[in-house]
Amino acid sequence: MSLNFDLHRWTRDWTAACPLPRLERLRGVAVLLPDNAQVALFRLADDSIRAIGNIDPIGRAAVMSRGIVGDRNGFPTVQSPLKKQAFSLIDGRCLDVEGVRIPVYDTRIGLDGTVFVANSPEIRFGYRPDGFTATLPDAS
Repeated sequence: MSLNFDLHRWTRDWTAACPLPRLERLRGVAVLLPDNAQVALFRLADDSIRAIGNIDPIGRAAVMSRGIVGDRNGFPTVQSPLKKQAFSLIDGRCLDVEGVRIPVYDTRIGLDGTVFVANSPEIRFGYRPDGFTATLPDAS
């Protein structure tokens, strides 16, 4: 059995955000992805890493990384700093307004402690949808 690992494909799917020690617990940081999408990255109290879209779907501003991290019934949430709606960091549901969602991005920590964020909400570690093509901006 041979394993073929395509490093180029992997780098198209994931963006290195920062070293894990640079993330403060219960604080968010904004990460810019190659397609100019913004992600809010959070280190929770249990040292797990979560990422959601940085654009507040109700207030329409890039502020979610400055939201208040907490929990509801044991599930991690972030509250928008604009109108204080809470969003699940697990599945992106707005817990205060029915039918509103925010994209959730997969995260992982490399062997060297680098935090990576998926370049699309459709990408999960070990899974890539059929027909999905991520592109990086031309480096020239």
